[in-house]
Formats: sequence, C-alpha cells, structure tokens
Amino acid sequence: MEIKRLHVGKRLSEVAIHNGTVYLAGQIADDKTLDIQGQTREVLGHIDRLLAEAGSDKSCILSCQIYLADLADFAGMNQVWDDWVANGHTPPRATVQALLADPDWRVEIVVVAAQR
Repeated sequence: MEIKRLHVGKRLSEVAIHNGTVYLAGQIADDKTLDIQGQTREVLGHIDRLLAEAGSDKSCILSCQIYLADLADFAGMNQVWDDWVANGHTPPRATVQALLADPDWRVEIVVVAAQR
C-alpha cells in the first residue's frame, strides 16, 4: 500500500494520492485582499495546478466541499465556479458557511478526485 504525498510540510501535505484517488488539502487564496470572485478564481487555480501535478484534472473530481466565511458570497462564488467547472462533469458538492482560520479568507475548497 503506497501513499504518495506532494508539497509535504510540517503541519500538512497539500496532496495525498492513494489507490488512484487524489485528496487535496483545503485550498485558500494567497491574496486575502481579493473579493469573493478573486479569491475563488485563485483557489480554483491552485486546485487545477495540484490536480495536474497528481495526474488528474477538474473533470475527474469525485467530491467537493466549499466553505464560505459568509453565505452572502454564495452567488459570487457560484459565478466563478460555473465558469470553471467542466461541463458534463459537475461533481457532487456541498457548500456551507464556516468560521475560517483567518478572518480575511472568504472561501476554502476541499477536493477529492480520481487520477486519469
């Protein structure tokens, strides 16, 4: 049983791969000054990059959990999501309001995907 980890840090790994399944850590924006659309675009860019490194892509997402600091941002986040998500490959998804670890983060997204 092999578990491969990418971008391993002291506290967490950004990616774990096991048995053809890719698990991403919660992805947040680096630029906390951006509005919900900007932060969502940045987070989805992180997801694209990490999935590619793991031999996957957004069409292979099996599950997605979205955490919003404020549900008032739901429509703005969805505008960016709808432009990004792969047509015909929309994954099961949950979106909830959550108190995020940094008050300047507006969105955090966790993804599980299959390898290609």
